[in-house]
Parts: sequence; structure tokens; C-alpha cells
Amino acid sequence: MAETVPSGKCETHLYDAPCFSLLTDEEKVLLENRAVTVTYRKGETICKQGAFASNIIYLESGLVKVYLEGNPKNLILNITPAGHIIGVPAIFEGNNTNLYTVSTYVDTVIKMIDINIFKQLLLQNPAFAFRIMNILNENTAQTYGRFFCLTQKQLHGRLADILLCLSSRIFKSLEFELPLSRSDLGELTGMSTESVIRLMKELKDDGLIDLSVKSIKLLDVPRLVRISEVG
Repeated sequence: MAETVPSGKCETHLYDAPCFSLLTDEEKVLLENRAVTVTYRKGETICKQGAFASNIIYLESGLVKVYLEGNPKNLILNITPAGHIIGVPAIFEGNNTNLYTVSTYVDTVIKMIDINIFKQLLLQNPAFAFRIMNILNENTAQTYGRFFCLTQKQLHGRLADILLCLSSRIFKSLEFELPLSRSDLGELTGMSTESVIRLMKELKDDGLIDLSVKSIKLLDVPRLVRISEVG
């Protein structure tokens, strides 16, 4: 079960995100007074698509997936590591629900910020609002790239693309522990679990990656980039 801990003034990692450095001291105190820290275990749901949107989420530690629920399959929009904000797209006139579901890949700590306070800060601090707009634009550009990959690339290109993304954007290393199951990778790449297992073996046999029980190492990034580009 998720564990909730009241936030103590200024004793938080909340302001590690660059956008929060644009707030005044008074605004930081206001934000902190209307936020709580919550710990989620691996596999738990942080927020549910269609539920009432009452908070903006700042990811202090951990790793989560943001996805649209579907039948029979979900569509993963992105994987979000620590230091990022989730839930901002729900802030538009006339909307009061979450646009997607967020669940954890690993044990995760979040800061839940009152959405009304967040809106207030957007209205009164132009520099903060402009930075949030940039974040939204960056996320939108990444989502466009994901949709292009899923709809235009062949299976090998999709898998190479997500492995490169995990290496460069999420774990920032050529070798990393992989908390995602083969089923998770299937959701990310729009292919079956069986196809993921087969293609991972092909990449290993071709000397592009090395696999162990829980970790993966990219051995030939230029070739993976080429596979990703040609699809």
C-alpha cells in the first residue's frame, strides 16, 4: 500500500526540478504547505485515467509508466524517471479528470501538489508558467516521436529505438538494470511478448547487446541507431 508522509517546510527534494527554482521563497513555502510525500511499491497505481484530477505529481525517485488504458492492450505514452512532473496536461478549461493512468515500475516516491495551488502559481509567475509550457512542448514532441515509431517502423526498429531511449534518456548509461519485463517492452513497442523475446535474442546473437538476468548492455550503439533509423 502507498504510504503518505506530510511534507516539512523546505525539507524536500521538490525544488531539484529546474522549473521550481523560478518560484519565489514565498511561493515555495505555499507550494510545500499544500503538498504531501507518498511512497508507492512496485506495480502500484499512482493515478487512474478518468478519476478526479486533484493533484500534480512530482517524481522524487523511482520510475513510472504513463499510459492510456485500452482493451485488450494499453498504450504507453512514455516512461518517466525521477525529477519530472506528471499531470500537467489535465489543466485545461472545463476538465477535471486525469487523462491517463500512471503506475510504478519500481518502488517510487512522489510529491503530490494541490492542483489549485499549481494553477495559482501558473497565473501569478510568468517565468514559471513559461517553463511549464516548455516542458509540455518537450513532452508533446517526444510523444509524436513515439507514435511515429509505433506506426512507421518495423519490429527491429521499434525495439532498437526503445533500447536507445532507455539508455540515453532514462538510465543515462550503456549498461543498466532493466526493471521492465518483456511484457512491458511489448507494450512499449507495440509487439507481442514472444516477439520481444525473439528479437532480443537476435540482437544478442548479432553482438549488438549483452543480456544477463536483470541487466542489459548496449555493445554497438551505431548499429542500433542505424536499425532504429531505417526501421
